[in-house]
Amino acid sequence: MTRQPDAPRHVVANPGDADTVLRRLIRDGWVAREGFALPDPAWDVTGNRLVLHGRITDPESLQLAVLAAARGAGVVAICDAESTLGRALVDDLTRLGPVRQGPAPEPGTDGNAAADLVPEQRALLDRLAAGDTIAAAAAAEFLSLRTANRRIAEARALFGVRTTREAVLAYLRQRGPGQ
Repeated sequence: MTRQPDAPRHVVANPGDADTVLRRLIRDGWVAREGFALPDPAWDVTGNRLVLHGRITDPESLQLAVLAAARGAGVVAICDAESTLGRALVDDLTRLGPVRQGPAPEPGTDGNAAADLVPEQRALLDRLAAGDTIAAAAAAEFLSLRTANRRIAEARALFGVRTTREAVLAYLRQRGPGQ
């Protein structure tokens, strides 16, 4: 069974940025739908390649967006990332995986995928760079081995590489010396 790539999660400041992101996603085969309520009764909608978009204006729309992302839909949310709602949205979405803020280029095109890593991914890659095994790094970060493997797979996808070794090397190059 092949694993579906993670659904995109974007938080942008204005409708123009949302349009830019949505055009790119539609070009890549995603189906865009306005609003965050999922019409599909099935819990896992990952295979549908559905991306929901709209404004986050209140806690209810925030909850709908996070629930849609948890069920496997892509999300393009228009919200000020510095507002209370925006910070809550980014925090909740980050628990599910990488979140892009703004209309940033897709992985591998901007030269700095390390900036898109979540803290768990950075910690795991730091430990792998220091010589730990994935199992040892997971235990040190209080993660299950399965979660650690998922986070590392997400990092590989962000860097556009096939192996964990390549992801660690790309991370070290982009992180820079002494960090």
